[in-house]
Amino acid sequence: FQVKSENKKTIWNTEEVPEGSEFDDTWDPREKPEYEISFKQHVGTEDVFFGMTGKDPSTACCEDIVIKIKLPETKYSDITLDIQDKVLDLRTPKKKLLLHLPYPVNSKEGRARFLSEEEILEVTLRVSRKFDLINFS
Repeated sequence: FQVKSENKKTIWNTEEVPEGSEFDDTWDPREKPEYEISFKQHVGTEDVFFGMTGKDPSTACCEDIVIKIKLPETKYSDITLDIQDKVLDLRTPKKKLLLHLPYPVNSKEGRARFLSEEEILEVTLRVSRKFDLINFS
């Protein structure tokens, strides 16, 4: 039995630990906020009228994931947001959300905006997809 790690005292490889597990804290007493996940795709007239690009309404053809998180009684300055390729980690003084994303995302390209009137944080993330017959652009 050989250990592939540089450190001989480790009992597992980094590939064996799922991404985002370092944020998973079951003993944290903070409440999990309500959230909603929706998908968004960019369509043009060639898609709507002619169906030329082969896009359909399924999530396999969507380019963006939009996550709306309800954060009542929260100020913008209290929000800490960390996004990795497969994990969204949100923390406020009263709420905590560790969300494993349904698709890998480009963590460098994303945007978040806080709608203070509705007390909602809206996070839009670009889905990272491999090229296939549907996703070729």
